[in-house]
Amino acid sequence: MNRTAFLAVIALLWTGCHREGGAPSSASEPTRLTRTKAQREAFQAAERMGWRLGVQAYSFNHFTFYEAIDKTAALGLRYIEAYPGQTLTKDKPGVQFDHNLPADLRAEIRERLRAAGLKLTNYGVVGLSTNEKEARKVFDFAEEMGIETLGSEPSLEAMDLVENLCEEYEINLAIHNHPAPSPYWSPDAVLEACKGRSKRIGSCADTGHWMRSGVDPLEALRKLKGRIVSLHFKDLNEFGVPGAHDVPWGQGAGNAREMLAELREQGFRGVFFVEYEHNWENSVPEIAECVAFFNQVAADLEKEE
Repeated sequence: MNRTAFLAVIALLWTGCHREGGAPSSASEPTRLTRTKAQREAFQAAERMGWRLGVQAYSFNHFTFYEAIDKTAALGLRYIEAYPGQTLTKDKPGVQFDHNLPADLRAEIRERLRAAGLKLTNYGVVGLSTNEKEARKVFDFAEEMGIETLGSEPSLEAMDLVENLCEEYEINLAIHNHPAPSPYWSPDAVLEACKGRSKRIGSCADTGHWMRSGVDPLEALRKLKGRIVSLHFKDLNEFGVPGAHDVPWGQGAGNAREMLAELREQGFRGVFFVEYEHNWENSVPEIAECVAFFNQVAADLEKEE
């Protein structure tokens, strides 16, 4: 199937495939994209390698969190990363997803995720400071929601507290790298923050932000071997340009296939998130291309062993 036909199929499958409202029901659950036998086999190869693929809800920040759930499920994915500040649902326009939500809405979200077949594995980028009471609030929320990893950019002064909480709650910290001049734009800065600390602390490797900062993402992944917790995996149309934008994986300047091969060589097992920051209103077809690329490369790498 050529790219034009592929996109047409996705568009037809996506049109009208979700609704937003109250509690999910059989009538409102999202319709998943149909996989061919070859696509199913490729998906299974990624799973056998310990690779999980999901969507960072920021990809759908023009929509509500419940719409992000539906769109992620419609793509045939099982994992999602939430971020603080997204409107929860059209029914509650003044309510935002974050760790301050009351118990009833937390329960509603868990049911919404369950009905869509999704697991909320990650939450970030969220602030973690030296204030233990506020930091514990984030970890308590993560524990209640079944979140495995918090994405954050804590100060070096906060790292002792955060490390202790990671061990106490058995929840990981993935240090995110926003572009320069943010504190962790360089992989060297992330490594310095991780030095001598728990293996629960590592990198949320944002390959697109590295590219915007002029950092070769393949070299950055090599530097961070053993300290990569999760990824915001991206491919951009240009390297070293702050305003560069996302393109479907394998079609940009990021050497996406080589990055995946490097992670396979490292024995990485964890979650990759699509954080697609382009074509905000209709990014689903391009994200579907990323999913297909990811699964196909995983199948190819498995065959090469």
